[in-house]
Amino acid sequence: MDSRRTSVVEKSLTAIATSSKKSGYYLAAMRPRQWTKNLVVFAAPLFAFSINLQSLLGSLLAFGLFCCASSGFYLINDIVDVESDRQHPVKCKRPIAAGLVSIRVATVMALALLGGALMIAWLRSPRLGAAITAYALLQVAYNLRLKRMVILDIGAIATGFVLRAYAGAAATSITLSSWFLMCTAMLALFLGIEKRKAELRLAKVKGNKPRSVLKYYSLPLLGRMENVVTTGTVVAYSLWSAGPYLHGASTSWMLLTLPFVLYGIFRYQLLSDPEEIASYSDEIIEQGGRSERPEEVLLKDVPILLTVIGWVLTCFAILLLKHQGLIK
Repeated sequence: MDSRRTSVVEKSLTAIATSSKKSGYYLAAMRPRQWTKNLVVFAAPLFAFSINLQSLLGSLLAFGLFCCASSGFYLINDIVDVESDRQHPVKCKRPIAAGLVSIRVATVMALALLGGALMIAWLRSPRLGAAITAYALLQVAYNLRLKRMVILDIGAIATGFVLRAYAGAAATSITLSSWFLMCTAMLALFLGIEKRKAELRLAKVKGNKPRSVLKYYSLPLLGRMENVVTTGTVVAYSLWSAGPYLHGASTSWMLLTLPFVLYGIFRYQLLSDPEEIASYSDEIIEQGGRSERPEEVLLKDVPILLTVIGWVLTCFAILLLKHQGLIK
C-alpha cells in the first residue's frame, strides 16, 4: 500500500515538474525580456503629470496588450525563421528552434495573443484599438519589407515606440502634447540608429554575416544621422521641460531632469563605441551586444538603470511638490 502511494506521489510530482518546465519554455518563447520596450506606454501619464489610479490601470492595460501583441509577432518570426535559427549558434537555443515548443503550439499561442490583444483594445477604446492595429500592421510591413529598406527600417523601429506612447495616452484618455510626441520620436530614432551602429560594429568584431540592410549603412553615415537625432532629442526635451511658457511641462522645475537625459544619451553612445564592444565578454557579444538591444541596456547596465530610476524619482518629487503648492 505504501509503495503504491509513493508511486502515485512520485508520478504527480513528475507531472507537475514536467508541466512547470513546459510552461517555462512557453514563456521563454514569448521573449519576456523584450517587454521592457513596452514600458513606454507609461510615459504619457508621467509627462502629463497625470498620476492616479485610473491612469495607472489604463497604462497597465496598454502595457499588457502590447506585451501580448509583440510576443505574438516574436512567435511568428521564430516559426518563419525556424530552419535558419537552427543553423545559428545562439538562435538555435530558442525554444521553437530547439524543439522545446512545437510549431503547432507556437502558432496557436501567436494567434491567441494577437487576436486577444486586438479584441480587448478595440473594446476598451477606438484610439487604443487603432494604436494596437497600427502596431500590428507595422510589424507585418517591417518583417515583410521595411527591415530590408535603408533608413525606412530605422523609421519603422521608431514608429513602434511612438505607437506605444500613443497607446498609453489612448488608454488613459490623456491629450498628447506636440513636445511629448517629438521627444518620443527623436529618442526612438536615436535608439534605432544606435541599434544599427551596434549591429554593424559587432558584425565586424565577430566577422559574422550582417543582416542585408547593413550593407547600405556605414559608420560615418550613422554617425551623421546620430548627431542630427541626438541634437533634436536634447532640444525637444529641453523645450518641453522649460515649462508652460513654451506649451511644455506644467512646471519649469522639470529642467532638473535634463541632466539625467543627457547622461543617459551619452552613456548609451558609450555602449555602442567599438572599444567598449571589444571589451565585452564572449557571452555578451554572442547575444548581440547591449546597445543593439535596449532591453539589455535597461536590465544589465547599472549606470543606465540608475539614471532611469533617478529620472523617475525626480519627476515624482517635482509632481509631489507641485501638488502641495510648494512650487509652481
